[in-house]
Amino acid sequence: MTATGAPDRLALREVPIPAIEQPNQVLIRVRAAGVNPIDTKLRRNGTFYPDRLPAILGCDGAGIVEAVGNDVSRFSPGDEVYYCYGGIGAGCGNYAEYTLVDECALSLKPAALDFEQAAAAPLVLITAWEALYDRARMESGHTILIHAGAGGVGHVAIQIAHETGARIATTVGNREKAGLVTELGADLPILYRETDFVEAVMQWTNNRGVDIAMDNVGGPLLQTTFPAVRFYGDVVSLLLPDKETDWSIARQRNLRTSLEVMLTPMLLGLKKATIHQAKILEACANLFDAGKLRIHISETLPLSSAARAHELIETGSTTGKIVLRISN
Repeated sequence: MTATGAPDRLALREVPIPAIEQPNQVLIRVRAAGVNPIDTKLRRNGTFYPDRLPAILGCDGAGIVEAVGNDVSRFSPGDEVYYCYGGIGAGCGNYAEYTLVDECALSLKPAALDFEQAAAAPLVLITAWEALYDRARMESGHTILIHAGAGGVGHVAIQIAHETGARIATTVGNREKAGLVTELGADLPILYRETDFVEAVMQWTNNRGVDIAMDNVGGPLLQTTFPAVRFYGDVVSLLLPDKETDWSIARQRNLRTSLEVMLTPMLLGLKKATIHQAKILEACANLFDAGKLRIHISETLPLSSAARAHELIETGSTTGKIVLRISN
């Protein structure tokens, strides 16, 4: 990334292979990188370290361990790994053939996934898991409303909730997406352009409201969702609430509201939280290998087409994930 602005700010460059400088670092030969909305926001608005341009973007990656620092004990050269680390403007990102990752952020790649599938998974897995389990305290038997169920976070959130034994309603934009989310475990796909989702949810829950609502969209949707949640229920949002949000219904219904930002451990150097996220990836690897979880990829592009990947993300209508193929 050479400067802030349009997708054409992304340019293919030759750079040196990063050298291990810390004893806990692992050098990864990146095979694939996931593309996420956060990447497009950093490109458009600036990274968290604007004085360090040019920068290599990409938080999600999967690849092969090339070398390890002196204190690394859990991984060895040749190990296949996946992770969410880097790509926020400091150090290395994953839109590159090689990157450096702290050992505590790494997990072994699920054997059931190829590198492209594995690279698409970490950020959305961690986000969905933390939002539903850590923030909203999801349990078996809960009813859950997941907005944008066919999107990157939404489509794995449906599967995680289904595996837990929850009942799931989800909003989608068309019948093709409704078919996908039903296949993934949703009980009630709601075509939000045709149906009032609050009315649909209240009918589905016998006017009780859902136990948990998950806002993956932002804007006015958070406020619109409050009436669909039961008294003393949970709402968790991945986006910063609008300044204009009217909280009166949430207050009246005693809703417990939470915000989820899975990048916080990396941004603030919270090692214990980073280890927790790596354990989430380990748990999800078991689900992948048991055939209980899958990742939906809508498009795989070469690294040279990173700008095109950003253009697709910014349409706001992609299904599942977009991946960059880095190396063979």
